[in-house]
Amino acid sequence: MANITAAEVNKLRKATGAGMMDCKKALVESEGDFDNAIDILRKKGQKVANKRADREANEGAVLAKISDDNKFAAVIIFNCETDFVAKNEEFIGFATKLSNMAIDKKPKNIEEFKSIDIDGRTVADHITEIVGKTGEKMDLAGYEFVEADKTYAYIHPGNRLATIVGLNKAYDEVGHQLTMQVAAMAPIAIDKGDVPQNVIDKEIEIGKEQAQQAGKPEQMLEKIAMGKLNKFFKENTLLNQDFIRDTKKTVAQYLKETDPDLKVVSFKRLALGS
Repeated sequence: MANITAAEVNKLRKATGAGMMDCKKALVESEGDFDNAIDILRKKGQKVANKRADREANEGAVLAKISDDNKFAAVIIFNCETDFVAKNEEFIGFATKLSNMAIDKKPKNIEEFKSIDIDGRTVADHITEIVGKTGEKMDLAGYEFVEADKTYAYIHPGNRLATIVGLNKAYDEVGHQLTMQVAAMAPIAIDKGDVPQNVIDKEIEIGKEQAQQAGKPEQMLEKIAMGKLNKFFKENTLLNQDFIRDTKKTVAQYLKETDPDLKVVSFKRLALGS
């Protein structure tokens, strides 16, 4: 049996909001596997917070920007350890420089981004230099981009969360509303068909376990799990979510009313500590 420490139990409690004893039991059952322990808590009906405690550096800046032709949008997370440093002019200036560089260079991934040359040194080298000045750990911790006929960006006040959205045609009000929707509701995919199969399988498994824990008949478990899966799709896929400006309609209905041919090409959402 795995030796579960009080620190590990506390870490799981902070990540999920579940009780200490429930967290300890889940960690024992999972033999110390943190992610598996979260699934165990969910299967037992625990309401688990949608976050992980093992993410480091919860301060910093999340910035988003679009290109001059509006066809490319990028969002970055530049992390640090303290709020004090996050508000420092040099820190914000370098984060802004990174945001501009994302639009200018259009790197395909974060590794390519970190290797971009600035005045004879890479982005990674420049970050190391700033770390040396401040004595605080920093990192370009997140980078995502969207390419579409028209892109939109939103930065939540405080620079802790930002979103980008790509549409197949220009509708500025819709684009603005969708960046706000993604910020507020944190969808994981555009539509049901875009949800990875492993996520679907896990939700079905959890749904069955929850139904079984509730004492439902064996022959009803599949049906109950599928009902829970449909609820999961409604809450976590953009087009099926209730539109935050008018909850009597879904996002899909809002788009159709605007223009039947209007489509969401892609979206990305980055936030500190998530």
